[in-house]
Amino acid sequence: MDKYQETAKQSGARIVNSCGFDSIPSDLGVYFTQKQAEERFGETCDVIHMRVKAAKGGLSGGTIASMATIFEEVGEDKSRRKQVANPYLLNDDKDAPNVRQENISKPKYDSEHKRWLAPFVMASINTRIVHRTNQLLGYEYGRQFKYDEAMWMKDGVKGQLSSYAMSAGLFGFATAMMIKPSRELLSKHVLPKSGSGPSKEEQENGYFDIRLFGQTTGNQTINTKVTGDKDPGYGSTSRMLAQAALCLAQDISKDDVAGGFWTPAAAMGDTLLSRLEEHAGLRFEVVDA
Repeated sequence: MDKYQETAKQSGARIVNSCGFDSIPSDLGVYFTQKQAEERFGETCDVIHMRVKAAKGGLSGGTIASMATIFEEVGEDKSRRKQVANPYLLNDDKDAPNVRQENISKPKYDSEHKRWLAPFVMASINTRIVHRTNQLLGYEYGRQFKYDEAMWMKDGVKGQLSSYAMSAGLFGFATAMMIKPSRELLSKHVLPKSGSGPSKEEQENGYFDIRLFGQTTGNQTINTKVTGDKDPGYGSTSRMLAQAALCLAQDISKDDVAGGFWTPAAAMGDTLLSRLEEHAGLRFEVVDA
C-alpha cells in the first residue's frame, strides 16, 4: 500500500485486501453491527468485542507459510515489530487516531459471558482492516472507536486450561518462527507444506460462528453474529473471494469507488453483504446474546 497507493489512484486500479475469512467476517461483521446500532439507537458503537464462538476447518501449508514469513520478518527487523504492534498500521491519514486498543494476547476471563478467552491468531490482521475501514468511511464509527478479537473457551477449569494451552501454543510458534534454526527445523519436518490443505469432505463439513458485542456511548448494547456453512479457510473463503470480485466488477461503479487500496466494507458495504448472504452461505444477524 505504501508503495503503490498513488499509482493505483492515478490508474484507477481498485485493490481490495483481505476478502476471505480474513477479514470479511470481522470487517463486514463490524459494519453490519454499526449499521444496526445506528438504525436502532441513532448512534454507532464506540466499543465492539469480537469473539470466535466456534470454528471447524483445516489449516493449509500456505497459511502456515504466510504466518511464518510475518514472524521471520518481525524477528529480523526491529522496525517491523513496531509496525506490527500499531493497531492503526493501515490508517494512512495524517491525523490517525491514537486510542489505546485492547490486545488479548494471553488468557483472560470474561465475567460477563462466563467464558475464558484466548488469543485469536488472525486478530492482528483483522483489527487493522477494521480500523482502516473506519478511516475510509470518514470515521463513521467515531475516532474513539475500540475493537478487539479473541476466541471463546468454555467456563471452568477445562476452559481455563484450553485458554492457557492456546496462548502458550501461539506464543511458542511465534517465538520459534522468529529464530532461524527452529524455523527451518519446523518448516522441513513438522509443519504442513505449501500446497497442502483440507480435503473436500473437511471443507464441506466445516463452519464458523462469530459473535460481536457492541456498546454505544449512551450505554445501549447490541449483539450480532456472523456464521458460515463451510470450512473457514477454503470452503467459505473461496466463495467470499468470488463474490467480492463479482461485486467489485459488476456492482460497484468507479465513480463511487475510485482507484486505490480499499477494504471489503469500505468499498462494497451493503452490496457485498447481500451477495454473501445470497450466494456464499454467510449470515449476518442480530441476536439476544
